Formats: sequence, structure tokens, C-alpha cells
Amino acid sequence: MLINQELLDDLLAKTADSPRLRVNLDLRNSSEDTSQRMLNALQSGSLVDIHRHSNTSETVAILRGAVTEIFYDEKGVECGRYELSTAIGNMVLQIPAGQWHMLIPREPSVILEAKDGGMSLFWELTFGRGNRCRLY
Repeated sequence: MLINQELLDDLLAKTADSPRLRVNLDLRNSSEDTSQRMLNALQSGSLVDIHRHSNTSETVAILRGAVTEIFYDEKGVECGRYELSTAIGNMVLQIPAGQWHMLIPREPSVILEAKDGGMSLFWELTFGRGNRCRLY
């Protein structure tokens, strides 16, 4: 698969019809592949909940746009903030295994995400399923 500007344009166009204001393109070889490799196209306002990947690090690379990745400690207190944008030269962030984090798209953006396994949602683990909060 070739990832080019046309593909990014197409993914961002599809976000307009998505209630979550984002669209994922699965890059795995098959559904049996336990890794997560995807393109994630996001509009400003798309909510990516605070979550972590307990047993794996995550790599996030910006392909278009600008996003802010925010790190939180075990109590939900912000402990790091990283701006990713090709315009400023910050293009890839390696998120350590077990690190609570969330992402805020600052403009229509496309990121490449790579990690193993699934995730745990901070607010569901801390306050129960269905409880969500925007911290930014």
C-alpha cells in the first residue's frame, strides 16, 4: 500500500460523516494480527480519551496537520505535553508502555499509530464505564 496525499485527502474527507470526527484505516495484515497499525484521520474536536497500553509502547507519527499528545500520571494529573507537526519539525513521538495519554487534534490531521495489543481507558478504570471527562 502506498500512503500518499490522495489517500490522506480521502481519509480526512470521510471524517466529515463520522460522529466521532475521525476515521481509521487498518494497516494490519489480517484480523488475526494482534498489533495495531493504522492511519488515524482526525478533525479538530475529535475526542481521544485518556488511555494507556499496559504492555507495549506506542509510536505516533504525524503525516499531516498538528496534534498535541498529553501525558498523565496515575492520578490524572498532566505530566507532559508534546506538539507534533511537520511545520515545527516534531514528527514522531514514542509513548512508553503504561503511560496514560490522550491526543488533541489542533487542525485536520492524519497520524500513523503503531503498537501491540489493546488499551485501557483511564476514566472507565478509575470512575466506571461511561464516565468521561475532557481535561484540555
